[in-house]
Amino acid sequence: MRIIAGSYRSRPLKAPPGLSTRPTSDRLRETLFNVLAPRIPGAAFLDLYAGSGAVGIEALSRGALHVTFVDHAPAAVKILRGNLERLAIGNGFRIHPGSVGAFLRSSAKANLKPERYEIVFLDPPYDEEREYTATLGLLGGSAAALLAPGALVVAEHAHKLALDDQYGSLKRMRQLKQGDAILSFYEAPNLQNDEQTALPLDPPL
Repeated sequence: MRIIAGSYRSRPLKAPPGLSTRPTSDRLRETLFNVLAPRIPGAAFLDLYAGSGAVGIEALSRGALHVTFVDHAPAAVKILRGNLERLAIGNGFRIHPGSVGAFLRSSAKANLKPERYEIVFLDPPYDEEREYTATLGLLGGSAAALLAPGALVVAEHAHKLALDDQYGSLKRMRQLKQGDAILSFYEAPNLQNDEQTALPLDPPL
């Protein structure tokens, strides 16, 4: 794996050993960030099920203000920390070594004004359908306060997994298919404009 663009362009990244962690491919990451590019500079980015941190580090490379990485697997967190150290990234991030559900619940209840994210990316293991349902349900429900108005929530999932069009306040606005993977884009309500901005539904790549 490598960083695709930005200040750390072409720098290599390591991935956790074994099959329990499946890094987002360079090609799919490029597709993702082609869509996110206008929103990245200055954004607060939440990388859930972060694994090696490739997606969140790509966001930092492209100008995200801050990235929060969340993963419960010790091996993945160790690789993530190593990737950040090798790139000499010393600030602009936070690592939460614990479950995604616990992080979302505790962060939403932490105070009356929790940190808000403009972009959230989640990539659970493809066979963990409950993780998708639970995490998107939290982000569209009791943890919705963590999302900035009009925030994008992007779920990477297998093409055979049919996610719902809506989870609470989150509405799916776009899908991109590449090989066996799909990126589903959900948008949070824009409190300043009740009408969400529709993103075109692209044909499969």
